[in-house]
Amino acid sequence: MGKSKSHFHARWHAEKTAAYLSRTVAECETTPVHKNLFLAMANAAEEQAAIIAGDFEKETGRTTGVFQPHLRAKLIARMTKTFGPKAMRSILAAIKVRGLSVYASTNPQTHPFPTSVSAIGARHKNAGGGTLRAAVFGVNDGLVSNTSLVMGVAGAAIDANAIVLTGIAGLLAGAFSMAAGEYISMQSQREMFEYQIGQEREELERYPEEEAEELALIYNARGLPMDEARDIAKRLIADPEQALDILSREELGLNPEDLGSALGAAFSSFVAFGFGAIIPLIPFFMGFGAEAIPIAGVLATIMLFGIGAVLSLFSGRSALMGGLRMAFIGIIAGAATYAIGTLFNVSVG
Repeated sequence: MGKSKSHFHARWHAEKTAAYLSRTVAECETTPVHKNLFLAMANAAEEQAAIIAGDFEKETGRTTGVFQPHLRAKLIARMTKTFGPKAMRSILAAIKVRGLSVYASTNPQTHPFPTSVSAIGARHKNAGGGTLRAAVFGVNDGLVSNTSLVMGVAGAAIDANAIVLTGIAGLLAGAFSMAAGEYISMQSQREMFEYQIGQEREELERYPEEEAEELALIYNARGLPMDEARDIAKRLIADPEQALDILSREELGLNPEDLGSALGAAFSSFVAFGFGAIIPLIPFFMGFGAEAIPIAGVLATIMLFGIGAVLSLFSGRSALMGGLRMAFIGIIAGAATYAIGTLFNVSVG
């Protein structure tokens, strides 16, 4: 078969772990249909583990031994019991617990049953709004943090050149920090997605009928009659190009379209933070001298009001109230750091 012994054993242990955690999720469920779904998923994982164990024995002449969950799996099980399966959805997906898409929505009117991969993709395409929201928050972070830094240094009665130097240092340090954090976060998510999707690809090639049955169980748990669920699942699985995308979304709750570029996300984060952070430095670059500090405060307040108004689009609240709230928060932060800087200057003096 061309597979190493460690590969077979790792795959076997992964399926046994998925079964162990699926049973944990079932124990936490109070909804009978969800409880039955995850018990069925646990049984399906056990069956797949048995197939892999058989291949392992044929390849090596040895048995896989007795399953013992790793410390990580035990910790996830404990956290699932404490916080609930829905809160642990992303972590459970990383450990390959199937059926997690039932937590997205259980209302057929808002979460319709797909009959093609295009129908599935359509209800998952929300990346545009998420990107805009992340960009706005990046600008907001840079604006608030660097304005507060500039005001704090200004309160300490440091000369304009030192304020500019400090502001530039704050801009670069914050932007690089944001970019590094975004890169690590995005790359970790991408690696997890690629690993899980790779496993789904291998399973789809080896036992497509079992994969179709798991998909049918998910649709049945969302209210579709089992016969109809099986019919839809078989049609969707029939096309290998579509099947992997469907299984990734519906079994694992993963969206392959979220496999964005980690470098791109890091660059966007850097630019967004830098754009916000440079606002309070503009009056200093334009040579306003002593008047640069109040002008910087006014510019930052206007910008914060605009950011608050834009964020109201995502919350559905009043743009005016959202803008005023954000501006007020920024004023408090800037005034507090200016006052602290003033106190520091007095104590040193």
